[in-house]
Amino acid sequence: QVQLVESGGGLVQAGGSLRLSCAASSGRTFSNYGVGWFRQAPGKERKFVAAISWTGGATFYTESVKDRFRISRDNAKNTVFLQMNSLKPEDTAVYYCAAARMITDYVVHDAYDTWGQGTQVTVSA
Repeated sequence: QVQLVESGGGLVQAGGSLRLSCAASSGRTFSNYGVGWFRQAPGKERKFVAAISWTGGATFYTESVKDRFRISRDNAKNTVFLQMNSLKPEDTAVYYCAAARMITDYVVHDAYDTWGQGTQVTVSA
């Protein structure tokens, strides 16, 4: 089973940008996996942010980020990216990437069977 490692989180001022990366563990490919990003703020449930099909031909976003975030993938590098622009304090959370081979509903937490450890994103006002 593929293992995922997130990176790219950090502290940024409101209006700034960050790019998160989700990489498959070395020697493993997830080119045939759908991948999603979820986030969890302190004391809140983990929520869907964005997802991309294994081909990259379909992308999905939660309403609050659809005009600011962009998900993409480079299967040659076994990496999925989440470009986050115009960040807001309410985007502050731990961001997790998740993957699965057969996904029927990309926004559902239980559709994914592999999760990364998360990366912290903090947006200051």
